[in-house]
Amino acid sequence: MTEDCGSQHCITCGDDGVPMTVLRVDETRALALCRGEDTSHSTVEIALVAPVAPGDRLLVHAGTALTLLPSIEGAAA
Repeated sequence: MTEDCGSQHCITCGDDGVPMTVLRVDETRALALCRGEDTSHSTVEIALVAPVAPGDRLLVHAGTALTLLPSIEGAAA
């Protein structure tokens, strides 16, 4: 039987993944400055999902981007 909880929880620690929007990219260091939905800013490791560009949406956990999220049409970056 396959269970699908439909959440964005980390299987290991139970924390939530946080949707964030890329503001700037430092490709040399594989980092991006990102903004969360609560307007907080964080530096995020992007090596697992590179290349990314400003305006891209990422699912971030523990300071690391895990996947690209679909863009939201009409959303301000």
